[in-house]
Amino acid sequence: MNLTAAFDGLECVDCGATVDAAESHQCPACGGALDPTYEYDAIDLDRERLASRPFDSQWRYAELLPVARESAVTTAEGATPLVDCPDLADELGVGRVLIKDEGRNPTGSVTDRGASMAVTAALEHGATDVALPSTGNGGQAAAAYAARAGLEAHAYLPSRSGFTNKAMVNVHGGDMNVVGGRFDDAAAAFEEGLAEHDDWYSLRSFDTPYRHEGAKTLFYELAEQLEWAVPDAICYPTGAGTGLVGLAKATREFRELGLIDETPALYAAQASGCAPIVDALEDGRDEHEPVDHPDTICGELEVPDPTASARVLEVIRETDGGAVATDDPDILEAAVRVAQTTGLELIPSAGAAASGAWELAERGAFDGDETVVIVNTGSGNKEADVLRSHLMSQGV
Repeated sequence: MNLTAAFDGLECVDCGATVDAAESHQCPACGGALDPTYEYDAIDLDRERLASRPFDSQWRYAELLPVARESAVTTAEGATPLVDCPDLADELGVGRVLIKDEGRNPTGSVTDRGASMAVTAALEHGATDVALPSTGNGGQAAAAYAARAGLEAHAYLPSRSGFTNKAMVNVHGGDMNVVGGRFDDAAAAFEEGLAEHDDWYSLRSFDTPYRHEGAKTLFYELAEQLEWAVPDAICYPTGAGTGLVGLAKATREFRELGLIDETPALYAAQASGCAPIVDALEDGRDEHEPVDHPDTICGELEVPDPTASARVLEVIRETDGGAVATDDPDILEAAVRVAQTTGLELIPSAGAAASGAWELAERGAFDGDETVVIVNTGSGNKEADVLRSHLMSQGV
């Protein structure tokens, strides 16, 4: 593998065992998930050096990624805009609201960050086929980056996934497996496929240690775009929790390097019809209990049994953040409100981050002078029919 100089290998998040980078998935000692580690003392990176680089993709942070930039499978993902929304700040009663618009990524979602990193690792490991279960966006992203790398992609999507995601898996040449039912059914079918094919390289979140390594670059960009003034709160729509785990790791790394001094409070935003992280946090548990009957129109959030819930809950508590669930009509209304107020197009699932921010404000979570970042995880065009249907239901 063409590894970066400071990359130190992998560490098991459960038992702490160190694992060579050639071990791409589970810990051989206990079966736990792995996390990339670095020799931070060996990284020479400061604000001036970053400012001298083109703001062109997530790979501008190569010192903090496992694989060297020249080996990257990339379509210039990352480097997305951070848009100031003063009208929303007035409505929330805070000092500043900004939307990090991940819908500008190549396939229209934040999952491009993790797909680029994970497919790069798969290629470096000599994989020929990659596979994953997905609520939709991840499958499309994996198929796109696998196509660029010359790999075969096998995506398992529930039938409820959006048409655009399913169509584009096919367009990119991927093997799309539409499984009747919901995400858990797709995950079960994926497990069967993986068991039957020893040569498939799993890209499922937290199976591979590399998807959250791509996701963490979102915070690196935030810090720079805010001229190193760390936001007080980040509201992130949460299904599996890859984004939150990545954000938390990025804040630790930038603090370790002396680039920032503060840590933002991280908030998981979920739909009330499928809110295992919210329920666990409110009940004081360290892990979730699976949701027996998930039901939300926000398909990207319908992950009733997130495998890394313990890590997600840990980072929420470590950052003095929280978790909030809102109803589908409120989520869709928030997405429409953002569109009509700011001109930005939120995917319905990201509407949960906006409606969650409103709910937090109503609960008195903010004092009035905070900077709040709402992460739009995907382009509204992917599910414009859902947003339009909400308008029609309101008589618009």
